[in-house]
Amino acid sequence: MQELSGNLFIVSAPSGAGKSSLISALLNKHGDMLVSVSHTTRQPRPGEIDGVHYHFISVEQFKKLIAENEFLEWAEVFGNYYGTSRSAITANLSQGIDVFLDIDWQGARQIREQAPGTLSIFILPPSLDELQQRLEKRGQDSEIVIAKRMAEAQNEMSHADEYDYLIINDNFDSALGEFERIVLAQRNNYQSQLYKQKALLNQLLAKPAK
Repeated sequence: MQELSGNLFIVSAPSGAGKSSLISALLNKHGDMLVSVSHTTRQPRPGEIDGVHYHFISVEQFKKLIAENEFLEWAEVFGNYYGTSRSAITANLSQGIDVFLDIDWQGARQIREQAPGTLSIFILPPSLDELQQRLEKRGQDSEIVIAKRMAEAQNEMSHADEYDYLIINDNFDSALGEFERIVLAQRNNYQSQLYKQKALLNQLLAKPAK
C-alpha cells in the first residue's frame, strides 16, 4: 500500500467489549477521522442502515469483489463475509483523513501484510462475566448466538498479543481517554507531521543562503 498522509488504525475486540462505542465517541470529538464502512453478506440488524453501518451485499457480489482484488482485507465470521474496500481507504488516507478499521484479528493480519506499520489497538473487557452481561443487555442476539459469541471471544482475545496497544474497557471514560492519547500520539509522530506540515518543516529546516 502506498505511503499516504492519513493514518490507518486497526481496532479489534471481542463482540461486546465496546470498540464501536469507543470509536464513535472519539470521532464525535475529532472531525478529521472516520471509521471504514465494511461490506458484509449478513442481514441488517434492526436500525442498521445500508451504507452507514455496513454495505450490505449478496455472497455473489462479495465473491466478485474478492476476484477483483477490491478488498484490503476480508474474512468469514459466523458464516458471513466481511471486507474492507481498498479504494475507499486509499481515497480517504490520500486526503489526510485518519481511518479506523473495526476488524477482527484475521483482518488485522491481512492489513499488516499489505500496510506494515499500521498501528493496532485491542480492546478487552474487564471480565468474561461482564462481557456476557453486555451482550445480553444489547438484546440483539438469541441465547444460542450469545453462547457462540462468548466461545469465540476467548479465541479472539488469544490474539491480543499481536497488537501494539491494549485497552481494558472497564470504565468507559477512562478507556476513551487512553484510546484518544494513543491516536493523537500517532497523529503527531514525525512521519505524520511530515505530510501535514511539509511546507513549514521545509521552511524551518532550510539551510540559510550563503
